[in-house]
Amino acid sequence: MKTRILIIALVLLTGTVFAQGSAPLSKGEKQLNFGLGASDHGLPVYAGVDFAFHNDWTAGPVIKLVLDDDTRFAALGRVDYHWNRLMEIPSNWDFYLGANLGVLSGNGVDLNLGLQIGGRYYWSEKWGVNLEIGGGTGFDSAIGVSMKF
Repeated sequence: MKTRILIIALVLLTGTVFAQGSAPLSKGEKQLNFGLGASDHGLPVYAGVDFAFHNDWTAGPVIKLVLDDDTRFAALGRVDYHWNRLMEIPSNWDFYLGANLGVLSGNGVDLNLGLQIGGRYYWSEKWGVNLEIGGGTGFDSAIGVSMKF
């Protein structure tokens, strides 16, 4: 239920922001993301890098450490479509959706497969805060910080 409410809030926020849109990351740029997540498997701490291979698309690796009774490690790749230019959203906002695929270790190795939708607000040219909701076999939501470099 919380996931649906957050998705609706992101969609409504996207629809209420009107300005000349541009990509938060242009082709060739990159950003570092890190923070905390929520999961049925424990508390994930994550870090990842987004590489903009197009003005609307990013891809990159993510690693996470899932803290629980038995600590688990995950490594995955993700790809995201950023719809700022399509919806004419200002570049200090970043709304995206995407998919991820990887492995989660523990008492064996499990497939980590999921979808995500998220938003980011840059309070400066370099720094932003990120909120993401996901589903699948990985962690379901995350909050963190992003740094362009």
